[in-house]
Amino acid sequence: MTSAAPPARIRSVAIVGGGFSGTLLAINLARHGGPSTVLIECRDSFGAGVAYDAANVAHLLNVRAGNMSALPDQPAHFADWLTGQGGDPAGFAPRRMYGAYLAGLLTQAAAGAGDRLMLKPGHVVGLEPGTRGVLLRLADGSAVAADVAVLAMGNLPPHPPTGLDPQTLGPDLFINDPWARSPERDLTDGDTVLLVGTGLTMVDIAISLVDSGFGGRLVALSRRGLLPREHAAAPPPPPLSARPRGSATALLRSVRADAAALGWRGAVDRLRPHTQDLWRRAPPAEQRRFLRHLRPWWDVHRHRLAPDVAARIAGFVASGRLEVVAGHPLAFAARDGGVDATWRPRGGGAPVTRHVRRVINCTGPLGDLGRSTDPLLVSLIDAGLARPDAHRLGLEVDPDCRLIGADGEAHPRLRAVGPMTRGAFWEITAVPDIRLQVWDLARRLSHAHWVEGEGL
Repeated sequence: MTSAAPPARIRSVAIVGGGFSGTLLAINLARHGGPSTVLIECRDSFGAGVAYDAANVAHLLNVRAGNMSALPDQPAHFADWLTGQGGDPAGFAPRRMYGAYLAGLLTQAAAGAGDRLMLKPGHVVGLEPGTRGVLLRLADGSAVAADVAVLAMGNLPPHPPTGLDPQTLGPDLFINDPWARSPERDLTDGDTVLLVGTGLTMVDIAISLVDSGFGGRLVALSRRGLLPREHAAAPPPPPLSARPRGSATALLRSVRADAAALGWRGAVDRLRPHTQDLWRRAPPAEQRRFLRHLRPWWDVHRHRLAPDVAARIAGFVASGRLEVVAGHPLAFAARDGGVDATWRPRGGGAPVTRHVRRVINCTGPLGDLGRSTDPLLVSLIDAGLARPDAHRLGLEVDPDCRLIGADGEAHPRLRAVGPMTRGAFWEITAVPDIRLQVWDLARRLSHAHWVEGEGL
């Protein structure tokens, strides 16, 4: 696998995925005067991706506009753009507006780069690295050649909940990818819809259903029944005096002490600059303990809701429109034009069965890469060019984002960025983290880090 030599000079880059990660990498390559770039996207549009393209006007960013600049060297870039659009730079902008912002940046970069930045619609199904470059095979039979290929595929669709067979229920009774179809179609106000998952995806789908005119009931089910917490106005917490050290147990005690003194938001926020380093330094066994026991709690405190969104969800619960339950799904059976959904309540007790009109998977991104059916990922793993990380959260990469193959070696011509690298970096799903990752990679692929004196 490692027979391909690193390119002496990178003249061309192909990026697989035109969502946030891929778009921002292409923009930064153009800004640094880097290699000629082909950005390949299988969806209808470039720039916004699923997160910012399909969102309705009520879907707000989960981060204040002041920290959502796409450009690390211009921290106020998005806030200034939003002000020009009549938005509130201190608030939580609609995600649809952020999608327009990204698309505009890409259009501007493409216009300035000329034929050095090409946007190509298509679905990459295979990569063939060789001694002189990489050949990317597309589903339509065409191919793209480049010195380096970068996977920027974002979050993969979720896998079905335990006990649910999509083939048995069919597409009317079960929606696995809520962003790919209209979840409100053919519903009446007398229906009940089961949302499997209680995180950010559930929040989005619940709001979409209500805003579409659905007047029925919603039941949200997850193992712990945890809802994302709310942002609140507060001064920045004091920075930590030193990088946290010690075991995961010691770190948890420290965070709890900080929460008692500063509030939980301050405790989480002052830890944020160190989370990637903490994750990389943690032994695999401690990483597994975190994923098994603490990840749900970290997620709901770290990935928060805009206050307006949190207030709407609280209103749904208070009015009885939304019921949040904690339990382990057991079985789903079609009956009388609906689904008998059975789960075991958290803490024990007899299984509960509810008849619902439709089940919608809101569990979030794919949690086990080994269950992905994406043809490109399957082919890469089968060929030994890539392998899942130790926790199967994504693809294993080294600190320079190079794919690790089946032989444990980093491939010099294959890279990955964004959520696909969460196994290596953990905190790599939000804009503030991804923008730094792709900025750094763009400089290295453009050799701009040497121009700026880094590493000398």
